[in-house]
Amino acid sequence: MDMLYTIGITLLTLAILIAVHEFGHFWVARRCGVRVLQFSIGFGPALLRWRDSLGTQYSIAAIPLGGFVKMLDEREGEVPAAELGAAFNRKPVLQRIAVVSAGPLANFILAIAVYWGFFMAGETGYAPVIGEVEAGSPADLAGLEVGQEIIAVDGVETPTWQALSFRLLDRIGDTGSIAFTAKNPGSGAVYESSAQVDRWLADAEQPDLFGGLGITLYTPQVPPVVGQVVDGGAADLAGMQPGDRVITADGLPMPLWMDWVDYVRARPGKPIEVEYERGGELRRVSIVPEAEVDDSGKSVGRVGLGVELPEMPKELLRRFDRGPVEALGAAVQRTGELSVFTLNSIKKMIIGLISPKNLSGPITIAKVASASAKSGPEAYLSFLALLSVSLGVLNLLPIPVLDGGHLLFYFAELLAGRPVPEKIQALGYQLGLFLVLGIMFLALYNDFSRL
Repeated sequence: MDMLYTIGITLLTLAILIAVHEFGHFWVARRCGVRVLQFSIGFGPALLRWRDSLGTQYSIAAIPLGGFVKMLDEREGEVPAAELGAAFNRKPVLQRIAVVSAGPLANFILAIAVYWGFFMAGETGYAPVIGEVEAGSPADLAGLEVGQEIIAVDGVETPTWQALSFRLLDRIGDTGSIAFTAKNPGSGAVYESSAQVDRWLADAEQPDLFGGLGITLYTPQVPPVVGQVVDGGAADLAGMQPGDRVITADGLPMPLWMDWVDYVRARPGKPIEVEYERGGELRRVSIVPEAEVDDSGKSVGRVGLGVELPEMPKELLRRFDRGPVEALGAAVQRTGELSVFTLNSIKKMIIGLISPKNLSGPITIAKVASASAKSGPEAYLSFLALLSVSLGVLNLLPIPVLDGGHLLFYFAELLAGRPVPEKIQALGYQLGLFLVLGIMFLALYNDFSRL
């Protein structure tokens, strides 16, 4: 059932992104007087098709890994003399540029619309206050201390965990200094310092941004109080209930929830003598953790308990309310920042500052899409917006067979005053196809290596 859910969410996500992208091409093509012959979501045999009054055939095909808008074009077949004015290849080069650019632009507009809605509803987050500093780490050498709030990185404000994470993501692979502005607790005095890094987290497959600096952000101490019990799990079968507080495991005290989690994970299939408190009464039970394989392929223990999370201190909550105009500006800015970040990441991957193992394919996208959907509408829409930005940027890369490759030839035509020779275009498309297929195979290899 979970597999079917993942497949369904993935297909929905791809369908939305493809439909938006191709609609961009379609809408501008019609505005430019180009006759659109077919609008397809997916490839292969059509599962559903219909035709509008202007003769355009719409179809949903069996292979949902792309889509296309087929336009009247002399390069793809004979065009009646009466319809030559509606052929794409006969349109002025600026109109052809507009039609090709409209697909990626539609993806950016989708992201802007999503972020606009978020910002209109009000944005919340928690202040990035330092909870721990590892001795000898870059943060420690920079003089950062427990209790300080990181208010800016490289001069850019970081009012929330998410904002801090985004700024640090942009510094992966860099050598030099990362400038921090921190506010001291109590006095509110501002402290400025720099952490020195060398190819920071360049080889990390799953970069730990905060751990890479040697800091842990503050969270309240989480006591070992049960919040949820999984039906049919080892703890459920042993009689544990929500509200129970774990006291000891095999006689060892469990002061924090993570102490208990670490102890259970290290003992798959081994009995644990648990002492817990319920309503002021101490009880004892033996629990055998079920063995399961984690993402690294290691066998770990699991008993089917969830934690009762304490609330973050209200003074650390940050809320940002914006009007329609301000929210739109913030949405455009967020989309622009993500676009620049994507381009910068591609550049770093090409020159070796980011591991190519970070390149993800459809399997990873499916897993993240499913996880975000289960987390709620906001998480899913955030992922959809991020993916839409990535799709828009990738399609604008100057690689033949992508929209950016077509634009490259059209801009060359605009500058030279004549089309690029067809032999050069054909060679470019062959090389572009080889490159794109190579990237796809690498992404799939990375996906399978993570299974």
